[in-house]
Amino acid sequence: MISIHPAQLKDWLASAAAHTAAGALPTVLDVREPWELQTASVKADGFTLLAMPMRSVPARYLELDRNQPIACLCHHGARSAQVVHFLMQNGFTEVVNIHGGIHAWSQELDATVPVY
Repeated sequence: MISIHPAQLKDWLASAAAHTAAGALPTVLDVREPWELQTASVKADGFTLLAMPMRSVPARYLELDRNQPIACLCHHGARSAQVVHFLMQNGFTEVVNIHGGIHAWSQELDATVPVY
């Protein structure tokens, strides 16, 4: 499994853009619970943001494009790592974990994102 730190996201997005269909953007898959999204969320900038709570991924993962680069995000990185493993076991090849989750995102990328 590949993990990137939030500070590496811009470089990953640039690299991932080379693997997307024309006009498509890489996806950040936020697997946190709805109450967490209300507490703290990221702004989509250069990527498509999709919320899909971890518990719903087994039922909904077919909504995702297997060929689309996906970076998974949660609170600290554990749930998103599990989702990365699940997606890889189901044929997804361009998928990474955002190490440290939204907590690290707040520290490394955007201090306006609340820490909880």
